[in-house]
Amino acid sequence: MKQYLLSMYQPDGDPPPAEVLEPIMRELDAVGEEMRAAGVWVFSGGLHSPSTATVLRLRDGEVLMTDGPYTEGKEHIGGFTVIRAPDLDAALAWGRKLARAVAHLPVEVRPFQGEEAG
Repeated sequence: MKQYLLSMYQPDGDPPPAEVLEPIMRELDAVGEEMRAAGVWVFSGGLHSPSTATVLRLRDGEVLMTDGPYTEGKEHIGGFTVIRAPDLDAALAWGRKLARAVAHLPVEVRPFQGEEAG
């Protein structure tokens, strides 16, 4: 089976208030449990804000370290899930479930390189 990354994008800024966030988290937990029960879940995690990032870059033979996100943007990856699925259609079906769980946030589905489907 091929592995797929399901990334959830969220807007920069403070998280929504608890009354908005708690139902979304319950839905995310339910989809995660469904993934585990189906045997497709590999791992998942939420990320701290982009301001906590450290970027390492090779310049003139030296590795330079800078604070903050690699690129400035209005959205960032807030969390992700890695799944195993037989093909893109199956991965997209799980991506749809995740998109419903996070309501208004976009979900990107991408295959890992170097893996054969099937």
